[in-house]
Amino acid sequence: MKLFLLRIFTWWNGFTFGTQFWTWRFGELVGTDEMGNRYYRTKGGKIDPTLGIERRWVIYNGYAEATKVSPDWHGWLHHSVDVPPTEEHYTPREWQKPHRPNLTGTPAAYRPSGSTLASGQRPSATGDYQAWTPGS
Repeated sequence: MKLFLLRIFTWWNGFTFGTQFWTWRFGELVGTDEMGNRYYRTKGGKIDPTLGIERRWVIYNGYAEATKVSPDWHGWLHHSVDVPPTEEHYTPREWQKPHRPNLTGTPAAYRPSGSTLASGQRPSATGDYQAWTPGS
């Protein structure tokens, strides 16, 4: 029952029944990425009259987080590239780093030295700070 209610009321835990129905009725699978996300477009690449372009969307594998979309699929989703990565051989440049999801709010998030959340000993104050007092 809980999963049924989650499918109705929450979009961030995966796709809703409305998205599932829309995808079944009007969508065509274009491909999947290494994270398990599935990418769709309107059947036959039909142009949507309200947008003037074809609709493209992603159904995330698990929690909906926009940083799960890799750069090659991001270009296709946003109509920067006409051909999806499954139809062309995409090779990243030597200067491109592998895709990493956003780690903010997770235990693996970046915490610089001096942060109250960083592990280890925090350095002591150096005494070079002079507090501001109003009127002086």
